[in-house]
Amino acid sequence: MKIDQLSPARGARKVGYRKGLGIGSGWGKTAGRGSKGQKARSGGGTAPGFEGGQMQLAQKMPKRGFNNYRFRTEYAVINLKDLAKFGAAVDPEILYKAGMIRKDSLVKILGVGDAPKGLQIKAHKFSKSAVDKLTAAGGKIEVLA
Repeated sequence: MKIDQLSPARGARKVGYRKGLGIGSGWGKTAGRGSKGQKARSGGGTAPGFEGGQMQLAQKMPKRGFNNYRFRTEYAVINLKDLAKFGAAVDPEILYKAGMIRKDSLVKILGVGDAPKGLQIKAHKFSKSAVDKLTAAGGKIEVLA
């Protein structure tokens, strides 16, 4: 059997019923929407979160303080234990080719695990523990702009 010979099982694909096909069809005139009212109109219905005129939950919740969500800087986080397999030098391009980060990600190295000996790392940010472990293992650190 080939992929072009495959088809859905009988009864698996059900054709949607066309409404508004005249009085005799049973789906004519109001087409199953009942008569009048908000839900009978075209484009009718309520917005998500609408609670029938009651104060909506999202409006009831307190909104205080500063929120930096839209302007935050996101880093792809890499642990020291994951860098052992890369050999002597590691930079964002190598991590991208290995599938560990996305193309334009900023990279932050965390100090989880043991640092490989003599490792040269280029990244945008380092945690304090990562710097301590890398320097103790004789590695070099380069902070990218």
